Amino acid sequence: MARKKQPSFEEAIAELETIVEQLESGKLTLDQSLKTFEKGIALTRVTQQALEMAEQKVQKLSEPLSEDSEPEDFEHDE
Repeated sequence: MARKKQPSFEEAIAELETIVEQLESGKLTLDQSLKTFEKGIALTRVTQQALEMAEQKVQKLSEPLSEDSEPEDFEHDE
């Protein structure tokens, strides 16, 4: 079974906003609410991971370079 492609940070945030609206509407059954909440938790983990990676890049880029070092290229995951 193929794994779904992980959503981008922006896609995950947009989906989380939709999930919050659905949960706040009160129109979901208990079972639907639990499944929706579970999906929201998974998306939250995606966004946290993306933010942690971005923070690491910013910290690395903010470090002063020594005279004999060269800038490091970062691979962009898509």
